[in-house]
Amino acid sequence: MSNNFTRRTLMKSAAAASLATAFAGRSAFAADEPLGIALVVPSPIGDVGWGHALAAGIDPIKAAYGDKVKVTVIENIAEGPDADRIMNKTVADGNHFLIAGSFGYQNGALQIARRNPKVTVLHASGFQVAPNFSPFAAKYFQGTYLLGMAAAAVSKTGKLGSVSAFAIPELITSINAFTLGAQAVRPDIEVSVVWVNSWFDPAKEQEAAKALISQGCDVIFSNAQDTPSVISACEEAGVYAFNLNSSMKKYAEKTYLGCIATDWSPFFKASVDAHLAGTFKGANTFLGVADKVVEVTDWNPAIPADTMSKIKEIEAKIADGSFSPFTGPITKADGSEGAASGATLTDAQIVAMDWHVKGVTTPLPK
Repeated sequence: MSNNFTRRTLMKSAAAASLATAFAGRSAFAADEPLGIALVVPSPIGDVGWGHALAAGIDPIKAAYGDKVKVTVIENIAEGPDADRIMNKTVADGNHFLIAGSFGYQNGALQIARRNPKVTVLHASGFQVAPNFSPFAAKYFQGTYLLGMAAAAVSKTGKLGSVSAFAIPELITSINAFTLGAQAVRPDIEVSVVWVNSWFDPAKEQEAAKALISQGCDVIFSNAQDTPSVISACEEAGVYAFNLNSSMKKYAEKTYLGCIATDWSPFFKASVDAHLAGTFKGANTFLGVADKVVEVTDWNPAIPADTMSKIKEIEAKIADGSFSPFTGPITKADGSEGAASGATLTDAQIVAMDWHVKGVTTPLPK
């Protein structure tokens, strides 16, 4: 059973919620009641994008547990005080499993976990860990490396672009791997980036895509947009494009290069299982191709056959752990060493990445 609420619906009652109410809600929770699961996301769920992928990840839980779980999805919640109040309200209402679906929810969600030790919290894209608090992120870079190879093979200008949401490590690594994958096919490739500083701004995203196209970029990476604005603009201009999280092929039948799809259900289901068994332990969870969380889909048939053969070889090596996109030599955009020859960056180094590789021509925001 699922309920969907918007910010306005929930804020009416959220303002009155307090810490005392939160504790009362927890202590009143009966053992024979269904487990309340709340998902909070920063943009509309829609039919594509990040929020859509997170919501789809809960479906197997509902299928497995039926009326033993009650799911509430709260969409379009901006990062900041509103999100903190709303997440507190969900716990006060008896939800003992919270999925905080945005990087900017981290501090508020972590405080909820610390105040409510019987509540399990999963937090998207962060780095803080507590006994009942697990950050989770996808190794998108494994897929963007592969699509970088494809992009270089279909590009005529040698100029690629990315419309990107926020300059956080998760998105920086995706751009860097995209660039490295492209350079593996064509060493002179350059990548330009426009940061829109929003998870959901269709007009701004479309404007950014058009700006990159006007600069000669003929393959565009829509990096963490929850709308098909970039993909649609590229289709109209006859420019290849790809995106994260869920397929947007229907918005670009001709120029859709592919999708780095995410399936969160294995992680979500295992976390709910552990919560119900009383064995949940907070950990920094970083999942990719080998975990069947990340998969590249919707490959465009225009990608040359020899390139696709190489892509599939690398994909298999990524899956078995014998290849990492971040194995040196890697040079940073400023000319310094990113990784020595033969050295592979650790997960800890990757999730903290705050630099671009050589070939990315747009400086990171200050």
